[in-house]
Amino acid sequence: MDNNLQDLIVKTVVNVLKQKEDSNGIKVGVSARHVHLSQKDLETLFGKGHELTVKKMLMGDQFAAEECVTLVSPSLRTIEGVRVLGPVRKESQVEVSRTDTFKLKVSPPVRPSGELKGSAPMALVGPKGSVFLNECCIIANRHIHMTPADAEKYGIKDNDIVDVEIQNSKPTRFYNVQVRVREDFNTEMHIDTDDANACAIKTGDRVVILEK
Repeated sequence: MDNNLQDLIVKTVVNVLKQKEDSNGIKVGVSARHVHLSQKDLETLFGKGHELTVKKMLMGDQFAAEECVTLVSPSLRTIEGVRVLGPVRKESQVEVSRTDTFKLKVSPPVRPSGELKGSAPMALVGPKGSVFLNECCIIANRHIHMTPADAEKYGIKDNDIVDVEIQNSKPTRFYNVQVRVREDFNTEMHIDTDDANACAIKTGDRVVILEK
């Protein structure tokens, strides 16, 4: 038997066994467009001394807030009712999907959360005011939040890059997925609505990390 073919068969068997071993896999969370705000921008948009109101807890101390804002792009295209996520951050950040960019007529880069240098501009409008941010808008990269215990189980460390696979009606592999490891995380892969719709994935579905 050809050595290359033999290697391919071995790798396939290993992946199948791995998927059986981790049959529950890693839960998927589909992330719609949203905004993170600094305290300064929060008060500009919603009033002096305003604090975010928890609508739904997510993971750790993170939550979806009751507050929403309107996005206004430099070309004056808008998307209303964009959810704010808390708690407040050092810098405000807007996360959208590629489909959203067609409506807004902006070209944000694909980035890990928090990497805002060179990102796209956006104005935010709230009930009490507005802010214009020169660098704030990104398309979030595919990433997995992971607990230290699960990271040890998978032999993964913070900021490692992995490939994952989902087996459903539209089987798909996602490449170059960033892993973020932190004590206050739940183990969950986050993808945006474009990826989810293209691959028939919904929140609560499972993906499997593939062996390299």
